[in-house]
Amino acid sequence: MKHVLGLAVMFLLAATSFAAEGKQVSYKSGDETVNAMIYTPQGKGPFPALIVIHEWWGLNDWVKEQASKLADQGYAALAIDLYRGKVAGSPEEAHEMMRGVPEDRAARDLKAAFAYLASQQNVDKSKIGSIGWCMGGGYSLQTALVNPELKATVINYGHLATEPETLKKINAAVLGIFGGQDRGIPVDDVKKFESQLKSLGKKVEIHIYPDAGHAFENSNNKQGYREADAKDAWKQTVLWLEQNLKQ
Repeated sequence: MKHVLGLAVMFLLAATSFAAEGKQVSYKSGDETVNAMIYTPQGKGPFPALIVIHEWWGLNDWVKEQASKLADQGYAALAIDLYRGKVAGSPEEAHEMMRGVPEDRAARDLKAAFAYLASQQNVDKSKIGSIGWCMGGGYSLQTALVNPELKATVINYGHLATEPETLKKINAAVLGIFGGQDRGIPVDDVKKFESQLKSLGKKVEIHIYPDAGHAFENSNNKQGYREADAKDAWKQTVLWLEQNLKQ
């Protein structure tokens, strides 16, 4: 069965044209109205869904492309905007903007994104997950911590929590993708994260790419992009989501 499922996913990867178009939507987060882009598969649904969380650059074209690709895999993909419309043009600006996001507002936005997807008639509210990269990877984990109903979470080289009291809040299945040369997220921390989750009886799968550093999946990262590793990480993500969010 797993072999057949894997072949089906490989076929989807080969056949997909990445053509899903997004539309801007808005929803309430506390007293604020926030904007996002939603990408929806063909058909009526109900579809499994993903909260798609951007890197420290903001909701730029690369993140929108990932959301579109996920929609082509059969997920309603909501690309959220934690920066309220701002997109960084330099690493210095990105760092400043990331540090400027209030923690309570981010947690509220993540809950609001989940609530928005759960309210949509074409979404299966029992099959909502999250995925993020870099800063968004850390927030993907945070989404699982603040939303016990989340079914799956994908963390692409995001900041990790390792305290058992924190991790026991997670009900979602966890996929972690990391670079072995990432100086910001040491391999030892990744292994501790995995060990703690397993000791708590959580479902977790970790992939570490030994020669890759931070943000190795983003082709705009000219020095750090690792094409072969990025393609494998995408394949692993598609297969894992197929098994943990569609089933």
